[in-house]
Amino acid sequence: MYKNSYIISILFLSLWGTVSAQETDDIGTETVTVVKPYSPTVSDVFKIKSNPNLNDSIVLQKKKINYSIFSVPVASTFTPAKGKASRVKKTPAPTLYNSYASVGLGNFNNALVDLYTSREFNRGEDLLDFGLSHHSSRGAIETTPLDADFYNTKFDVSYARKDRDMEWGGSIGLQHQLYNWYGIENGAFDDATVASIDERQNYFSAQAKAHLNLEDSFFKKGNILLRRFWDATESGENRVVINPTIELPITEELITINTKLDYVSGNFKNASLNNTVNDTEIDYSHFQASINPSLLILRDDLTLNLGANLVYGMDTENSDSNFYIYPAVTASYRLLDEAVIAYGGLEGELKQNSYYDFVQENPYVSPTLTIQPTDQQYEGYLGLKGQLLSNVGYNIKGSYAAENRKPLFFLNPQNLIRTDEKGYFYGNSFQVFYDDVKTLGIFGELNIDVNRNFTLGINAEFYDYDTETDNPAWNLPSIKGSLFMDYQIDKQWYFGANLFYVGERDDLISNALANTPPNLFPSTVVTLDSFFDANAHVGYRFNEQLSIFVKASNIANNDYQRWANFRVQGFQALAGVSYKFDF
Repeated sequence: MYKNSYIISILFLSLWGTVSAQETDDIGTETVTVVKPYSPTVSDVFKIKSNPNLNDSIVLQKKKINYSIFSVPVASTFTPAKGKASRVKKTPAPTLYNSYASVGLGNFNNALVDLYTSREFNRGEDLLDFGLSHHSSRGAIETTPLDADFYNTKFDVSYARKDRDMEWGGSIGLQHQLYNWYGIENGAFDDATVASIDERQNYFSAQAKAHLNLEDSFFKKGNILLRRFWDATESGENRVVINPTIELPITEELITINTKLDYVSGNFKNASLNNTVNDTEIDYSHFQASINPSLLILRDDLTLNLGANLVYGMDTENSDSNFYIYPAVTASYRLLDEAVIAYGGLEGELKQNSYYDFVQENPYVSPTLTIQPTDQQYEGYLGLKGQLLSNVGYNIKGSYAAENRKPLFFLNPQNLIRTDEKGYFYGNSFQVFYDDVKTLGIFGELNIDVNRNFTLGINAEFYDYDTETDNPAWNLPSIKGSLFMDYQIDKQWYFGANLFYVGERDDLISNALANTPPNLFPSTVVTLDSFFDANAHVGYRFNEQLSIFVKASNIANNDYQRWANFRVQGFQALAGVSYKFDF
């Protein structure tokens, strides 16, 4: 306690001394200088208080001008109207209908029916089509005692779907054709024989097709064909064709590889009419596998396609096969833009022949054919095409081809020894004869667009044939020509015409004898006269949907022979009506 009291006493005395000192001591005066950086303001800037005087001798002095306005009121009755923008008159878009029907009747009991409808689904991505067509005639021809009727009816259904990068579809088709072997002249046989002839032939076909197209793929497209064809004599044929295509871009060039598998087989219940005894059937079966690589080169005005066609062909019925190599080269060069384009090529192929194809070319063949493929060794051609004027186009081409086993039609021998069910053995049907033929050809064509409503075209072909057997090129003309025109007279009336000319052809008439080879049959070469045919049509449109038409055929009323002993009907006229609608 003594120590704490001592400390407190000392602190008290110190504080008291300090207070006393502040009250009595004089600390004096001292000058303090504060240093601050200079920060000027706008108000500190020196301003010019007056405008400077300009003393320049080149400055012109302004002159004082006094003026006044003398206004006179003018009476006016003009009242401005509001302006309207001029409008461009639009052409109305044509109305599109998804269905079409046409019916026509004429002399010789000719009838024409054509029906078609198309339906879209899923905003146009899916398309379904139906088609039916019929053309027939039941008229007699005065030069023959047999019926000359014919029918041709087709029904097709197709479906297609289109996506962004792919398009695919398929179709089914049915066809019925009726023709008569009426190639017998009046008086050739007695009435009893004529009455016993069954000259009617019916052809039937059912086929299915499918296709696939891809945009961004090396597999570009593919097609498949399946067909069954048969007739009233129990002949039948099957055909399968598969054709894929591959494209491979390499740098700036494009390599295309076309491949094909083609198989045809069939059977004829009757033997060839060169045999006097109908005791054997005819079977055939051919298979082909081909690959066609090609390189496409594009250089300014030059287009060059370099390729080859490699084919393996097999006759499976006779256990025979061969390998073929064909050229596949084409080129075109623009000499004068669109005015003159030179083109040429050297190509070959192994053509697959079939009963169906022969019937489409000549419906009067007998169901006793030999079916073989045609070896087209090469076909070389050179030509010029282009525009002489803006509305005149032309095409001129020269060609030379060599073909082995080229199919030619000529008359079957009159074989009265045969007793077949159908009457095609009276010299009134055709057979197929294969010959090695070299053909020199010249082709010319001219197309003229007189105006947007009138078009005119003309073409001509000239041929020279050299056969291995030294026989004529049976039923092949040395000259052909045609002319066609279409004229839209006005909004309602339209007119069209086509004329064609076919030169002379050679055929063979022969008689079959027992125990005699066909090359020793008594025979005579006959020359068919050239013929000229003219056809025309005219129509009138009442509106976008309804129209009527009249068609005229064989206007010159010539009874010419398209095939030996098969004369055509005379002047034919057919009138009908067409109607478009939505279904």
